[in-house]
Amino acid sequence: MPGSRITALGHYQPTRVLTNDDLSAMVDTSDEWIRRRTGIAARRIAAPDETVTDMATAAAEKALAASGLQPCDIGLVTVATCTAIDRCPSTAAQVAARLGLPAPVAFDLNNGCAGFCTALACADHSIRAGATGHALVIGAEKMSDVTDWTDRRTCVLLGDGAGAAVLSAAGDAGIGPVVWGSDPTRGDAVRLVDDWHPHFAQEGQTVFRWATGELPAIAREACARAGLALGDLAGVVTHQANLRIIDAVIRQLALPDGVVIAHDVVESGNTSAASVPLALSKLAERGEIPSGAPVLLLAFGGGLSWAGQIVACP
Repeated sequence: MPGSRITALGHYQPTRVLTNDDLSAMVDTSDEWIRRRTGIAARRIAAPDETVTDMATAAAEKALAASGLQPCDIGLVTVATCTAIDRCPSTAAQVAARLGLPAPVAFDLNNGCAGFCTALACADHSIRAGATGHALVIGAEKMSDVTDWTDRRTCVLLGDGAGAAVLSAAGDAGIGPVVWGSDPTRGDAVRLVDDWHPHFAQEGQTVFRWATGELPAIAREACARAGLALGDLAGVVTHQANLRIIDAVIRQLALPDGVVIAHDVVESGNTSAASVPLALSKLAERGEIPSGAPVLLLAFGGGLSWAGQIVACP
């Protein structure tokens, strides 16, 4: 079976920047309080009429243009999201229509903040099985639609955006075996509550303890399955949930100097399924990780689910 590689990336963020000082005028909080607890300085907020499909399409257009492929080349489109309003047609189908893709398999995948890494693995498996030669994988979220702006514990965390990756079949695989799973007993630790007016909620301490206790082992397993040591990594892109979680996990991995660590959460907040591709695309665009160098992707979220793999930077 062939492997697959990420051949191009793209991302999109809304123009409106919501700073910590802006939030302090809305709820009882402060820039110092938010930075100390989360590391977040600002986040992007979509316009009222800007949809998940709009953002997903914008990111996908950039990735497709950078790949050099034509719309007719893409055989699979999947969008990882938990905030899309439309149930049918799927966001992926709407993106495919806007991009002019003639006949792709198109579906959405909801695995919370772990969604992009999960969708990336599904697309990689499809290519390995010969079901398609090229796939478009997107993470897109409008978290501002599910934010309780009166709850200072959660409204300071969330932002909007999208990231996309084009995958292509390759004899030299550039996506390693996925490490994924869930802990259903902690399924309520990260969730959207209230079916009619859903809003984000989480058990912050439970998530922090789980992430800092379990993610290092998942990271080591992803490296082992890819045949790499932690010291071989050029970069690490974790789900951008909280800077304290990221830093605690990185300390436990004891990575050598020079490994690039994504800290996009500082300027983008928690964008759920969009956070990993958004951060990875920015690092690649700025040239902070060399082409072909191994990068650990590691995500976790609602469910309580997780997924991670090693990818070669396009």
